[in-house]
This record gives sequence, structure tokens and C-alpha cells, in this order.
Amino acid sequence: MDSEDDMHDAESNEDFYSGDTSDDDGDGDYDFVVDQETDDDSDEFSSRRHQKNYSILSEADIRQRQGDDILRVSKVLSISRGEAGVLLRHYNWSISKVHDEWFADEEKVRNTVGLLSKPVVKFPCAGEMTCGICFDTFPCEAMSAAFCGHPFCNLCWSGYVGTAINDGPGCLGLRCPDPSCSAAVSEDIINAVASEEDKEKYARYFLRSYIEDNRKAKWCPAPGCEYAVEFAAGSGTYDVICNCSYSFCWNCTEEAHRPVDCSTVAKWILKNTAESENMNWILANSKPCPKCKRPIEKNQGCMHITCTPPCKFEFCWLCLGAWSEHGEKTGGFYACNRYETAKQEGVYDEAERRREMAKNSLERYTHYYERWATNQSSRQKALGDLQLMQDVHLEKLSDSQCQPESQLKFIIEAWQQIVECRRVLKWTYAYGFYLPEYEHAKRQFFEYLQGEAEAGLERLHQCAEKELQVYLNAEGPSSDFNDFRTKLACLTSVTRNYFENLVRALENGLSDVNSHGACSRSTSSKGNGGGSSKGKVGKGKSSSSKSSGAGKNGDDFPHWSCDHCTYANPKSSSVCQMCLQRSLCCAVVYIAPVIYSKYAGMESVSEMQDLFS
Repeated sequence: MDSEDDMHDAESNEDFYSGDTSDDDGDGDYDFVVDQETDDDSDEFSSRRHQKNYSILSEADIRQRQGDDILRVSKVLSISRGEAGVLLRHYNWSISKVHDEWFADEEKVRNTVGLLSKPVVKFPCAGEMTCGICFDTFPCEAMSAAFCGHPFCNLCWSGYVGTAINDGPGCLGLRCPDPSCSAAVSEDIINAVASEEDKEKYARYFLRSYIEDNRKAKWCPAPGCEYAVEFAAGSGTYDVICNCSYSFCWNCTEEAHRPVDCSTVAKWILKNTAESENMNWILANSKPCPKCKRPIEKNQGCMHITCTPPCKFEFCWLCLGAWSEHGEKTGGFYACNRYETAKQEGVYDEAERRREMAKNSLERYTHYYERWATNQSSRQKALGDLQLMQDVHLEKLSDSQCQPESQLKFIIEAWQQIVECRRVLKWTYAYGFYLPEYEHAKRQFFEYLQGEAEAGLERLHQCAEKELQVYLNAEGPSSDFNDFRTKLACLTSVTRNYFENLVRALENGLSDVNSHGACSRSTSSKGNGGGSSKGKVGKGKSSSSKSSGAGKNGDDFPHWSCDHCTYANPKSSSVCQMCLQRSLCCAVVYIAPVIYSKYAGMESVSEMQDLFS
């Protein structure tokens, strides 16, 4: 079991990760200043990200809410529950809309919905009546009528209702069988005349309409999931995590894709499923047969091509001329003098240009798609590893290290962070694909942020997957397990910071970079503590501007070049105006290793900087 000192150290680490950088042990070797305005913005960003602006509804919750709404409208408008259900369904289960329309013009609403104020035909309480469908005579007890009073026998009602229910959810808007009548058929009639099977189907349609017709609620799109999500529009993000563990975007119902907007996701998914990339591949890697126009791919061999049956046309791959006109005089089997001459004259310029454009487009798409798909598969594997850790390994690790599972939650948090970061990183490649090529500054800034975040994620994934395996295979407590705990928790915090910076920048449209390729001075100043801290790492230590290359050019030059993006910054600037993220990461890259080295037993700060760089 952990000693009290170890537990105190763990609590101190938690204070550091939550933003508390105070040092109570009297060690004042490292002093730094954090801009309060930057901290406030970061806290606001984190709180906005993690606030839950939705609620998950089970089938019982939906049925309860639906019944409460029907009862409320029934009492306020003094109508039956059946009439209230018809009214609410017509107005998409909006109680306020029902009240507004009803009290504005009750008669108009009744006529529109089919709730007649008085019956068209008086339904007698005794005697026999003739059914309007089969024209047989039945006693009143065997007859039923909608709000209009048109009598039909229960057998005909059953057939009429059963046919409508089997046709689908349209049965919810069922009207009187009389062709000249528009009276609505309420749930009361359905329950009185329909079979048990039809009543169950109708009840199912009626329940689902409460979600499908409601603008504030949607079903979870996961296969087989019966939960619904009620969303508070206009607050927070659209990302939703259902009780079935599936995360999706409430706005477009695709899988969660923050920080990429829904329109970009729609274009990306369409591009992945469309035939356009197939045509690009055909155009880039094949040529049409001169006779039958069938595309042919040549991956090896000489220039003598024979088309497949039934065409069997023989031609030259280079000039597409008949092979019968070729021989030693035209260059033999591996060259074509005709092609080279025509190419010099510009005959093939347009075709070659189109083929080259298609090839470049295909290579660019393949570059982004492969990385998108790789992160998707990595996320799926991480989800499996997370589930395995929760179900099997956590208990095993608790026994081998003699620690309660409550003190091993840092491992679960690390895997949850890996899963979330893989999702974010996956969609950044879709974002990068649609980032305009001519916006060089934004693209350079984006690739820098993405690269830093991806490098941090790989370090965290390596630690959680490979280094943890040593302790899982251990037969007894390990003396350095507390060091591993601190390292993994530190990496989790650092990676979270990297990705929060990346998400913030992409959601702002990389607005920190202006059209001239430089970050706005106000944002740059804000990201670096407004100049008050000047990126100080410690007393007597050099500032972050020197680490960016400020001191490399000497005092004879009015500008200094950033080591990362080579942007020429004015000498008065303490940080690179292009790489705003550099200033944001300063505390992570240089301060975190300083504090972390005290706990992890590293010999020097430089070892920790190597770990995070």
C-alpha cells in the first residue's frame, strides 16, 4: 500500500495538473509568471468544453415525458387525453405552440387538426345501426365512431386501422374512413378496435414520434441503441456521448468530429464514398485502348500492349498507335520515336497535364485519407484496450502492486485521453485536406499544431501501452511504480494541453494567423502573458525568445528567425509572431519537466526536455 508521503506526493501532482503551480517546499530555483488573462481564457474554454448541455432519455423516460405533456395539455385546454395527443403530435410536441395556436383561434385549430367541436352525425346509445363500409346491421355496442360520429362496425374498423398501421408511422395521422370527413382518429379508437399486435405497433410509432417530431431531441444513431438525446440548443458543443458509449454530433448525427465543422465532415464522407477518386485513379494510372476505349493499366514490361478479348487490339503504350506500324525504326519494344517527336511538338501536353493533375490530386487525397483511417483504427484498438483495462487488467494490477483500484484511475484517464485524442487527430486530417493551399501561413501554423499534438499523443500512447506492460507482468509490487504513476499522469496532462490548444485554434479558424502570415499582436501578447512574464522559466534563466532563436542572430540584425517556421520576427518581439503555439507550449515544454523531474528521479532537467521535445 502507498505510504502517506506517497499519497501526499500524488495529491501534489494533481494540484499541478489542475493548474496549481505553487511551491511549498521552499525550493525557489524555478520561478515563472503566468498571465492571469490567459488562464481565465483557458479555464473558460475547458469549462465550456466539459459542460453537459444534453440529457439522455431511456424509453421509460420518453414515455413518462410524453404522458406528462399530454396530461398537461388535456388539463389546460379541458379536452380528453386522446384529443390532446392528436393536438400535440400535429404541432410536433411543442406545448407552447399548441397553447399559442389554440387560444388565438380554437375553431381554426380544431378544423385543421380534425378535432371537431361537435359530431357531424349523432351516435345513438341504443338500437341497431348500419355500418358505412360493409352495410351490415349491428347493435350499437358493436359500432365505433371518431370525433365526427360516423358509425362503422368494429370489424371494419379493425381492418381499416390494421392496414394503416402495417403501412407505417403514417397511421398516426389517420382520419375517419368516410371519404368526405376529415376527423382525426385518436388513440382511444385504436385501443378499442385494433388487435394486440397492431396496438403494440401503434404505441411504438406514437412513442417514437415524440422524439422524431421533436426538434429538441434525436435518437442515438448507434445500431441497436434505444436511447434518445435531448439537447439544449445554443450552448456548448454539439458532441454527445450516449449511455451506450457511442459519441456523435447532435447537429448532423455523424460520429463526433469536433473541432471540424459539420459541412467539412459531410464533404469528407461524400468524397470517401464517391466515385470521383476512382476516376482520378483511372485517369492517373491507365490509358484507354485506342479501339474500344477500355482503360488499361501498365505496371511492367515493354510498350507492346494487347487489349483483352474480344478487342485484342495491339498498340504502343506511349503514342497509342497501332503496333503494326512500330518496329526497330521507331525505337523497338521499350521506346517510341514517334511519341518523343510528338511530345516535343506539344501534341500530348493537354493529356499529360490532365494525367499529372489527376495523379497529384490522388496522391494528396491518399496522404490525408491514409492518416485519417490509421487514426480511426488506432482509436478502435485503444477503445478495446480501455475496455480490457477496466474489465481485467485493473484488478490484476491492483493485486500485484498492492494498491486499491481507486488509486489506479490515472491509467483509465490516460486511456480515455488517448481515445479522445485519436478522434480529434483523425478529423484534423480532414480539416487539413480542405485547408486552402494558398493560405501558406495558416497551413504552416496548422501543421505545427498538429505535429506537436501528434507527437505528444504518441509519447502518451507508448507509455500507456508498452511501459505499463512491465507492471502488468510483474509478480509483486514494483519499487518504481509511483514514478510511473507520476510520469503517465504528467504525459496525460501535457497531451491534454496540446490538444486543447489544437482544438481551440481550429475552432477559431486559425484566426491567430492573419492574411499576411503573422499572428495578431494582441493575440500573441495575450498568449505570452502580455509581456509581463516574458516567458521566464526561472530566476536567472534565459527567456523563451532565446529558445526560439532570438539570440542566434546577434545585435547587428533588426530581425531574428524562428527555428521552427523561419519567420522573420522584429527584434523587439520576445516570441515568434507566426508560431503562437510556441508561446502556449512554453510552460508545457520547459516548466513541466522542471517540476516533473523532482518526482520522477531524473538526473537533470535536460533529460525531461528530451522526453517532451
